[in-house]
Amino acid sequence: MRFSLRHLQIFVAVAHDGNVSAAAEALAMSQSAASAALLELERRYGKPLFDRAGKRLRINETGRALLAPARDLLDRAGEIDALLAGRKGPGPFRLGATQTIGSHVAPRLIHAYTQRHPGPAPTLEIDNTASIVARIADFSLDLALVEGEYAHPDLLVRDWLGDELVVICAPGHRLAGRSPCPIDDLLAERWVVRETGSGTRQTLDRAMHPHWSAWQIAMDVQQIEAVIEMVAVSDLIGCVSELAARDAVAQGRVVRLEAADLDLHRRFYIVSHREKYVTPGVRAFLDICDEAMSGGD
Repeated sequence: MRFSLRHLQIFVAVAHDGNVSAAAEALAMSQSAASAALLELERRYGKPLFDRAGKRLRINETGRALLAPARDLLDRAGEIDALLAGRKGPGPFRLGATQTIGSHVAPRLIHAYTQRHPGPAPTLEIDNTASIVARIADFSLDLALVEGEYAHPDLLVRDWLGDELVVICAPGHRLAGRSPCPIDDLLAERWVVRETGSGTRQTLDRAMHPHWSAWQIAMDVQQIEAVIEMVAVSDLIGCVSELAARDAVAQGRVVRLEAADLDLHRRFYIVSHREKYVTPGVRAFLDICDEAMSGGD
C-alpha cells in the first residue's frame, strides 16, 4: 500500500479548504510538510489530484473520485482509534442545518444528543439550503437538516418535520389587526424577503407564483433576523418561519398577519450522501431526529 492515513487526511483537508496553507493549519502541521505529503501521494501513483492555479488548488476528476472513499476510510479509522483508546460514545460528526432549523431546532436536538452521549458534540454549520446541500454533495458534511426541497442524484432526502411560514408587519403598520388579510392588500405592500437559495424563499416564491407580476420585493437579505428587524422598524412586510417569528411576536416587536390566500406550509428534510459511510454519531443523532418526528423529544 503506497499511501498512509496521514496522506488521506491531508488530501481531504486540502479538498475542503482549497489551499494547502489552511489545510495545514487545520491539521496542526507546517505548510511545507503538508505540501510535501500531498505531492508525495500524487507522485506515488502518478496521478495529480488537483489542478493548480497559483496558491489555489481545484480538485480534479481523479480527486473527486477519491474523496468519498478517503472520507469513509478516515471515518472508519476514527472508529477503530476510539475503540482501541477506550473512548466511549458514538463520536463527533459534521452536521449542517439551514437557518431556521439551525437556530430553532438543531440546538435542542444537539442538547439531547450530548445528554445521551457524553463526549464530543457534533460540529454545526448553518447556511441556506443550496449551500448546505452542496456541502453534503462534496462530502464536507455528514448529515444535514434543511428547509428547502432539493433534488440531487447522489443524495438521500428524507421527509422529516412540518413547518409554516407567517407574514409579519410592524405593530403600527396599516395592515396590523386586519384579519384575515386579503391577497390584494398584501400585494399592495412592499416586501423584505430571504435570498434566493434559501428554503424560506423557495416556499414563499411557490406561494406567490400566481401573483408574481404584482408582488413588490423591495429587498432580499441573507439572515432571518434581518428580515424581522427590517419589518419591525419600517413599513415593509416580510415572511419567515413561525418558529423564527415567535419571540418577536411575543415581545410585540412585530405582529402576525393572517394570509389566508397563501399556502405557506412546508416540510423539513434530512439529507445525506448515498455513498457516505454512516458513522455511529450520525446513527445516534438520527435516532433523536426520529424521536422529534414522533413527538418523543
